[in-house]
Amino acid sequence: MAEQKKANEALNVEEALSQSEAFLIKNKKAIIGSVVAVIIIVAGIVMYKNLYAEPREEKAQAALFKGQEYFEADLYEQALNGDSIGFAGFAKIADEYSGTKAANLAKAYMGICYAHLGQYEAAVKALDSFSGKDQMIAPAMKGAMGNCYAQLGQLDKAASMLLSAADEADNNSLSPIYLQQAGEILVKQGKYDDAIKAYTKIKDKYFRSYQSMDIDKYIEQAKLLKK
Repeated sequence: MAEQKKANEALNVEEALSQSEAFLIKNKKAIIGSVVAVIIIVAGIVMYKNLYAEPREEKAQAALFKGQEYFEADLYEQALNGDSIGFAGFAKIADEYSGTKAANLAKAYMGICYAHLGQYEAAVKALDSFSGKDQMIAPAMKGAMGNCYAQLGQLDKAASMLLSAADEADNNSLSPIYLQQAGEILVKQGKYDDAIKAYTKIKDKYFRSYQSMDIDKYIEQAKLLKK
C-alpha cells in the first residue's frame, strides 16, 4: 500500500509539473482572454453612444468604429495599422487624437492587437499608456499586461501584475482568472506557498466563480510539489 501511495503521488507531481511547464504555451492563444475583449468592446460601444458632441471627440469616435469591427473579426493587423480603404488604424488614431477618450480607448485596443500578434513588449507599452479607473476595464488592462510579461519570460512581473489585477477587480468575473494564472506562474517558479495562497483565495473568497469548481486540484498539486 505504501509503495502504491508513493507511486500515485509521483504521478500527481508529474502531472502538476507538466501543467506548469505548459503554462506559457497553453495560454498563448488566450493572452488577454475573451472577458477583456468583451469589456473593451462594450466600453467602446457605450462611449460611442454617450459621449458629448464635441467635434474632435466625435470625429475620433467615428474613426475608431471601423477598427472595432476589424477587432471583433480577429483582424488584428488591420485594426492596428489600418487598411487601404480609409481606416487609419488604432495606432494612428491614438496619436492623431491624443487627449480624447477615443484615443485612450484606442491604446487599449492597440495593446490587445499587439499581444495577439505576438509583439508583447509593444503590447505592454500600449496597455500601460491606457488610463482608466473603471473597476472592470482598469484591472483587465493590468491582467493583460501580466499575461504579456509571462510571454516575455518576466515571471516575477507577470505574477505581481496578475495578483494586483485580481485585488483591484475584486469580483467573481476577473479576480479568480488572474489568481489562477498567477498561481500557475508561481508554481512554475517553485513558489509553492505563494501559489497555494493565490489558489486558496479563489476557494475562500470567490467560491461562486467557475474557477473555484476545481481549485482543490490545483491546491493539492502545489502541496505535493512543495514536499
